[in-house]
Amino acid sequence: MEYSQGSLQMVIQSKREEKTEMDPKWMQEILGQMLDALEYLHQLSIIHRNLKPSNISLVSKNHCKLQDLSSNAMMTHRAKWNVRAEEDPFQKSWMAPEALDFTFSQMSDVWSLGCIMLDMASCSFLNATEAMYLRKSLRQNSGSLKAILKTMEEKHIPDVETFSSLLPLMLQINPLDRITIKAVVRMTFVSGSFKSSCVAMTLHQQVVPEIITNILLEGNVTSILEAMENFPSRPEVQLKAMKRLLQIPEDQLGLPWPKGLVEVVVTAMKLHERILDLQLCACSLLLRILSHVLVQDAEAQVPWDISIICSLLSIMRSHSDSEQLITQGYSLLTIISSQVQVSEELQKAGLFELILEHLYRFSKDRDICFSALGLLWSLLVDAVIVNKDPVVKIPALVIQVLDTHPTDAEIAEAGCAVFWLLSLLGCMSEWQFEKVVELLLQSIRLSQERVLLVNNAYRGLASLAKVSELAAFRVVMPQDGGSGLTLLQETYQLYKDDPEVVENLCMLLAHLSSYSEDPLALPESSEEILPELESSGIRALVREIQGRFTSSLELVSYAEKASLSLEAALHSSQERKLCGAAVREEAAAPKVPFLPEGRPHLP
Repeated sequence: MEYSQGSLQMVIQSKREEKTEMDPKWMQEILGQMLDALEYLHQLSIIHRNLKPSNISLVSKNHCKLQDLSSNAMMTHRAKWNVRAEEDPFQKSWMAPEALDFTFSQMSDVWSLGCIMLDMASCSFLNATEAMYLRKSLRQNSGSLKAILKTMEEKHIPDVETFSSLLPLMLQINPLDRITIKAVVRMTFVSGSFKSSCVAMTLHQQVVPEIITNILLEGNVTSILEAMENFPSRPEVQLKAMKRLLQIPEDQLGLPWPKGLVEVVVTAMKLHERILDLQLCACSLLLRILSHVLVQDAEAQVPWDISIICSLLSIMRSHSDSEQLITQGYSLLTIISSQVQVSEELQKAGLFELILEHLYRFSKDRDICFSALGLLWSLLVDAVIVNKDPVVKIPALVIQVLDTHPTDAEIAEAGCAVFWLLSLLGCMSEWQFEKVVELLLQSIRLSQERVLLVNNAYRGLASLAKVSELAAFRVVMPQDGGSGLTLLQETYQLYKDDPEVVENLCMLLAHLSSYSEDPLALPESSEEILPELESSGIRALVREIQGRFTSSLELVSYAEKASLSLEAALHSSQERKLCGAAVREEAAAPKVPFLPEGRPHLP
């Protein structure tokens, strides 16, 4: 917590000693900033829990900040809260009735803010002790509030009309009956006479007349951009302009894009981060423009930098419950990450953690899962992992997503790609291998006609079979029955003229057959792999592949490796059988006892 020399508590105390009223303009300015900060916290689902004048620091004469946000963490521990509350009963008087029973909500902050406003308005005629007992009495009886409001009217306290209509709604004993922070803003700074220079309080300003907006936005793209640049602080102008741009035919937008359009739209997103409708419209517009541009010119460079990307992440966090915005944000980040090398910067900005949170919270939301998996692929391919801690948590969530959407071919395709990359990066635990093998085989069975799915699934299987004998065993003998080798042969028949698919099949076979010839392999798996490879006709399949593909060096090398491994394993198996037969024959022969000096003892 940064150091501050002054607080709102000190100002209230000074006015009490002087028995003078607060300057109404100053009070409105400070109240506007408090509301702005509190509304921002509530949009992030953060409850302050300990709002009081001493926690409102004055960093300058007309600028305040909410502080002591550690209360948000401390007050999740009931025992610690009880100790602190008992130590300081005076400060406890700012808390809502339900907070005394360790029940907190956003409405608890509304109650505390109402107490602060009441203290600011009554400091000229109530001392500190009287004010404390007034706050405590409000928890049981609303009549004391009516009495103090009547006194304020009699003393002609500035803005008493606003306080008289607002405070009874904020200081309701039942939290469900209280108004929200947004409603307080509307009553004071929109419908009421309060004013504040706070950026978030622009709603009280006069809206640009609709007729003028329509005239400004009736022209071409250039004139619309001029209107957006001339009214950057007016969200209604920005929103209407972007809706108008969405209606313009693509051939009129210009290529690769209208000069400055992306910059203007991103600026509007930054200035009006908390307006969800504007963010949704801006993301739709950017997706439309960038998708159209990349279709026309795949080499076009997207004008992004890390500050813009961080702003996009901040917007997604601000609207954490908007599934549509999360989906659009991931789609934009996928385009960005595929165009520029920003993987490390995105990791440092916490993108992996954000994806983990969304996959966990929205595992049933098909669109979010699909867009998140696509973004993961874009981040992991050719990426340098800055911190493996969040990455190793990804496989479990991808498993959950594929289990939740077992018949969705697009999600299966994206999931197979992510599994393959995670296995290559060594970001998968051994206890997950069997389940991942099962899901990869399941995905192939689901949609063999999707060549990208097939390639990534077999790459993933080959990568796992290379490092894990158990994974290789589960490819040959799946837990759910059937045979992975039969599935492999089906895939070969479907793609026998596709060298890339056949190469991935041969790579898997090469790793599977290597366990068959390994004398140190575990008997429970290796002794099963060889018979399955032999009985499934894999040797004949490998010979056919060797005859069909002679020019692909990589493919031929995998096929030769598989063929040699199978031959060596078969030869070794035959030797073991002959040796075993000799041992059994010797064991069955009659034993002739020998005397100690070595001569046979005749019966």
